[in-house]
Amino acid sequence: MNEFILTLENIEKTYVSSGETLTIIKNLSLNVERGKKCVIVGKSGSGKSTLLNIIGGLDNATSGNVFVNGQNVGLMNERQKNDFRKNVLGLVFQFHYLLKDFTAVENIFLPAYMAGVPKKQAMEKALQLLEDIGLSDRKDHLPSELSGGERQRVAVARSLVNNPELILADEPTGNLDPENSVLIGDMLFSLSEKYGKTLVLVTHDMNLASKGDVVYSIEKGSLVEKK
Repeated sequence: MNEFILTLENIEKTYVSSGETLTIIKNLSLNVERGKKCVIVGKSGSGKSTLLNIIGGLDNATSGNVFVNGQNVGLMNERQKNDFRKNVLGLVFQFHYLLKDFTAVENIFLPAYMAGVPKKQAMEKALQLLEDIGLSDRKDHLPSELSGGERQRVAVARSLVNNPELILADEPTGNLDPENSVLIGDMLFSLSEKYGKTLVLVTHDMNLASKGDVVYSIEKGSLVEKK
């Protein structure tokens, strides 16, 4: 098995507006080893989220190649990308995106059940993940009955329910107060370690970034490793 779960080859992303060409990412290459925790930092507008969206197949690079788990993401059709995100990726965003009419445990359970996991097995996994994030006693609460930090903890658990190869986290603490930011950051890294997952996280929070095995800064569209 390839030691690199993620390989980016000469990625470029440009936008054309009113005859002007704006280059967000240019000649960007990266290899991430399996099981590593990779953090990418940079100022707002530097291209961090754009890069994560390209890795996740939510956006297309203008040129270059993205390989995740040996698959070329850029060559996938929409159905293949949906399967890829369902089976290979775990996604955590700045906003939790929980389904408001479903309880905490149901929000974690549903992605697995919809992916074809038997109901009993999917529920057992959801309950285990709720225990992992310390919210077993809140399992029957709706998102509106949970705090912001609790909702984001459920989102982290949901990202793990389908046993993904790679977790992509886009500013996962961006909407949280300092105390919950530390809690969610620690949880992401500890659960990735517990379940043997590779984590690629983008953030402007240097305290969160310091937890990574390797940290890159995105500067003028390219990556610079921070020692």
